[in-house]
Amino acid sequence: MQISSRFTMAIHMFACIDTFLDQKMTSDFLASSIGTNPVIIRKILQQLKAAGLIKVARGTGGITITRPLDQITFLDVYKAVECTPNQELFHFHENPNPQCPVGKNIHHVLDKRLLEVQRAMEEKLSEMTLADVKKDIAADIGMK
Repeated sequence: MQISSRFTMAIHMFACIDTFLDQKMTSDFLASSIGTNPVIIRKILQQLKAAGLIKVARGTGGITITRPLDQITFLDVYKAVECTPNQELFHFHENPNPQCPVGKNIHHVLDKRLLEVQRAMEEKLSEMTLADVKKDIAADIGMK
């Protein structure tokens, strides 16, 4: 299982937007910091905007965060950028063999456990905020 890099890129983007307040934030700037293509950044920006986490100014550009960082959790960011079917973390294989005793029962055996794992992950993500990232970045780069 692996969560895509969109999640960590989005966290990185928030850190840049907050750290470089005196600069106009563009997809090109963010892409150069992250080391990816600006098209990927623009897609993530659209997802964050649709989730109400950022505002993007038309024309002249510029990105602003819509809430204080201590009010944006990792779970908020995760839900904004990780597109999972039916909000499920684990995608179950589609056609287990109903004639096989394992295939016939695998959903029944795994579904509850996988949901428990997902809930634990989401609970942990909801405890972490972008303010935590800001604090750690500031410490690492010597800002106050």
